[in-house]
Amino acid sequence: MADDAPDNDESLLESAGELFGDRLQLANRYAALLADTGVTHGLIGPKEGDRVWSRHILNCAVLAELIEPGARVLDMGSGAGLPGIPLALARPDLEIVLLEPLARRVDWLCSVLDELDLPVTVVRGRAEERMVRREWGGADVVTARAVAPLARLAGWALPLLRTGGRLLAIKGSSAAAEVTRDGAAVHGFGGSPPRMVQCGGTHVDPPTTVVVVERTASRGRTPEARRTGGRQR
Repeated sequence: MADDAPDNDESLLESAGELFGDRLQLANRYAALLADTGVTHGLIGPKEGDRVWSRHILNCAVLAELIEPGARVLDMGSGAGLPGIPLALARPDLEIVLLEPLARRVDWLCSVLDELDLPVTVVRGRAEERMVRREWGGADVVTARAVAPLARLAGWALPLLRTGGRLLAIKGSSAAAEVTRDGAAVHGFGGSPPRMVQCGGTHVDPPTTVVVVERTASRGRTPEARRTGGRQR
């Protein structure tokens, strides 16, 4: 299934059934909302409405294969609920928290979750805020998609993880360059050397590229980490 395949492609529909199982109907409803009010609210582009499965939902849902059973997952900068909502639909065993700073996006997420009747928590806030770290830190996994370059992302995400927890950052063509460039900054925030993995090869084409960083220690920020840090916008 190519990335630009139409959403009525037979292999795409088959993959959706395999990933979501008896929750496929809910996934279909989420896709419809994403293509409708998700577009009008500016959460996805107007030209993406007819390809929400191939460009958004499936390539997020396959992240589930990297997450252990029963994990608490914090989806940072969740936006349209990506990848958090597809993960919640594909993996009902996971405890999902969607972290989003913008009120209009939070309102949209809450309305979608109410309609789908999904037990997912929505928190309005930024990852670097003290309250967020105090209330929602200690996650097993932090996910992020199209949030920030890896150096900044690690500075926000790693304090939200327990020691041994992992950042799973969905990345595009910049992934390899970011892994090479930002390794020292990631180390300064207490992270392992970042590595690239690909997942979902039997369901999405091309596979989803994920940068994985484990929180190895609670570390003070090095001068390099301080230079590359910043605030979410």
